[in-house]
Amino acid sequence: MSKLLIVDDEESICWGLSQLGESLGHQVRMASSAEQALTFAEEERPDVVVMDVRLPGIDGLTAMQGLYDRIGTVPVIVITAYGDLQTAVEAVRKGAFDYIVKPFDLNQMERVLEKAIDESQRDVLMPGEPKQVEGLVGSTPEMQNVFKSIALVAGSEASVLLSGESGTGKELAAQAIHRFSDRSEGPFVAVNIASLSEGLAESELFGHAQGAFTSADSARVGFLEQADQGTLFLDEVADIPLAIQIKLLRALEEGEVLPVGSNQRVKTSFRVIAATHRNLESLIKQGKFRHDLYFRLCTFQIDIPPLRKRVTDIRVLAEFFLERFVDRQTGMQHRLTAETVAELERRPWYGNVRELRNAIEHAALRARGGTILPEDLPAAVSQSFLGMGEAPAGSEAEISMLLKQWAEAQLTDPEQAANVYEQLLALIEPPVMEVALEKFHGQCAPAARCLGLHRTTLSKKLKQYGIENS
Repeated sequence: MSKLLIVDDEESICWGLSQLGESLGHQVRMASSAEQALTFAEEERPDVVVMDVRLPGIDGLTAMQGLYDRIGTVPVIVITAYGDLQTAVEAVRKGAFDYIVKPFDLNQMERVLEKAIDESQRDVLMPGEPKQVEGLVGSTPEMQNVFKSIALVAGSEASVLLSGESGTGKELAAQAIHRFSDRSEGPFVAVNIASLSEGLAESELFGHAQGAFTSADSARVGFLEQADQGTLFLDEVADIPLAIQIKLLRALEEGEVLPVGSNQRVKTSFRVIAATHRNLESLIKQGKFRHDLYFRLCTFQIDIPPLRKRVTDIRVLAEFFLERFVDRQTGMQHRLTAETVAELERRPWYGNVRELRNAIEHAALRARGGTILPEDLPAAVSQSFLGMGEAPAGSEAEISMLLKQWAEAQLTDPEQAANVYEQLLALIEPPVMEVALEKFHGQCAPAARCLGLHRTTLSKKLKQYGIENS
């Protein structure tokens, strides 16, 4: 039996968590303030603490240090209704075991409690110092997972791979990791690989000696050397020319850079964060990306979700951007109508957060009287405009993309989502069966063998879909 200390000024939260703890066979004590919790902890050391951030008097994050000073390291599960990146990072940097956003599911809390209780016998929590950051915004579970991952990896030296569609905020995530790292006082050097010409990419990354090539009138310090004692952010890392990948791998492994045209290696120490919107594993299979470089870059991976997968963040982001678009002449703060919010949440946002930001700025310039109406928004950007629909017609990639779009549309409607799999089968099975029958001139047995079905199964499905077998 373990001892749990629940700290929350909401009686209902305390009661619910105490019931959960007792049902799991643990001894539970409740406190309504951090001051009371510190007193209780000194009287009887808890094995696990569950503490709210917003408390009367001392806040939960500040109280964590008081707990450590009085009773040593103890697993602290932070609960908060304000799930921003700052809270997540402060909680983890101060040594929190985990943090959960209200309202939470008791099953989720039970899982975290069990892990914390298992951990309570180990002395591995390392309280740290908080720092300031801003940029990433979101309260959905998807973004909370991103915040938690950033908080967990920031204090390490691990290489991080950020994956996600263009415009989702991968560079903001990289900046946040850098700001919360031990290298935060060093430079943050961002390199967009796609913007480098293949002929100059090696020189840009590794630098060059004077006279290394025709236009090299003076020596140049490359990006890898510029990032010394800081962080190197390689955006669009999939575009690194294959010939340069092995040299980059050696530089990362050995901590040395060899400028073009030089035989003198330069020592450099940096943390590398890479980002891509492409599937690196697929590129490896195609022989376009080295698997050893992939493993060197991907010690820890964070996937940034597309905006259409976190619809409830759209309003929060729109209001966040509006605060920065105050009318310079009148000082007027714009506001969104309910209809405008509904229109924003309806759009697919294939350009993600970047597209939303531009749309809000456009609307703020057009709006009159400070109220942004749906007609103030620019036209939605299509997938084809962004180059997301360039797969050859009829290719597996195009079919997959179309099916994904169809599924996303169906799942936005609760009534349609209930039987979306049956709808999918009804969509794709009939044309496939019709083609198979045509190929075998209406003969059911060979058509069934071709499809991998039993003859009777195919016959039943033909009747089900009303397909005539001539």
